[in-house]
Amino acid sequence: MDSDPLLTEAEWQRTLAREQAKAAELFGRSEEEQRRLGYFHTLREICQQPGTWPCTGERLIASRDFLREDLKGIQSLALTGSGSSEYAGECVCLALKNELGIPAESVSGGALLMYGGKALPPGRPGLLVSLARSGDSPESSGVVELLLGMEPQIRHVVVTCNEQGRLAKAGPDNKNIRVIALPSETLDKSLVMTSSFTNLLLAVRFIGMLERPEKYRTLCARLSQITSDLLLSKFDMLAKIAAADFRRVVFLGSGSRFAASREAALKMLELTAGRVTTVCETYLGFRHGPMSCAHDDTVIVCLLSCDRTIRAYELDLLRELDRKRLGSFKVIVGENIPDSAVRDRDTAIECPGLGELGEDDDCTVHVVVAQLLAFFRCLEEGLLPDSPSAEGIINRVVEKFPLHAPS
Repeated sequence: MDSDPLLTEAEWQRTLAREQAKAAELFGRSEEEQRRLGYFHTLREICQQPGTWPCTGERLIASRDFLREDLKGIQSLALTGSGSSEYAGECVCLALKNELGIPAESVSGGALLMYGGKALPPGRPGLLVSLARSGDSPESSGVVELLLGMEPQIRHVVVTCNEQGRLAKAGPDNKNIRVIALPSETLDKSLVMTSSFTNLLLAVRFIGMLERPEKYRTLCARLSQITSDLLLSKFDMLAKIAAADFRRVVFLGSGSRFAASREAALKMLELTAGRVTTVCETYLGFRHGPMSCAHDDTVIVCLLSCDRTIRAYELDLLRELDRKRLGSFKVIVGENIPDSAVRDRDTAIECPGLGELGEDDDCTVHVVVAQLLAFFRCLEEGLLPDSPSAEGIINRVVEKFPLHAPS
């Protein structure tokens, strides 16, 4: 069934509940009961994503002239963030490097704090794009403040979901900082990043498409449609997979999907409070040691490329896993998944339309699959998705820590 990404949030929830029994169960409870069971925010924030992407796209298109000025004459590009924000930048880095024709790297906020400009790609003037959900973590503002003093030839663009955050408020006071605040609904209230992750990813993706705004608008719309259809058809299936008997999950991906697999592994780890062990690796890298972790209690989630050559390498690895009888079962996510790759216990998550998105832009859909797997597993573990770290080991915003002056 096709879906309309312009539905209101309530209409979209009702549509999803009509199509999927698990959605009917979860959304059918009162808001008070959903809050008591601890999933009100996380479920809503995962499911709202297709409707938020076109809005974020328009916000970035409206910033086109400013971004064009920031990009003028730059010799290098760095994307930075911490945790999920770093992985969002990593998802688009390869595409931006090829589209802009300059060195482009994803660099963690922690690396910049410790190594300063030495961690940045060579080439000045350069542009540093900081991605942040809240903009209130120690790294977020600390990195910008450090580099403003150490690297005067670095320009700064901040992309954040929180226009009231510390990082966003630094912009008006400094002409070297440009701030782009995303729509308020992208500021997740849950502990884990879901809507904020995909919207930050999609926002930064526009940097490589400044001169193709209509293509970018179409990309946002197609991602919205494909993911809406995925939710309408696979919601129950993903809940069933998450209820299986496993204690560890391997996420495999190539290119942008390897970055997506890093985010996928983090989501499962965070939402299960570490009860489910996770590993992320490339298909070719998995042979070089990490394959030893695939035991009988292991699910192997395979984010499959639509590129013919890349897929050939990936399918070779899947055949090897089958031949060696590794893992409990595979979950294969992609389009036109060959029957030969699916064993008896395996599940194929078909996502029609991924191929037309291309190698650079399908990872957003893969991430949503991983978010739902982690969400449902959290419920199976008896945890609260909105706050799975009951003992406060991790928090929505990383707690303050000392920032040390570079030597």
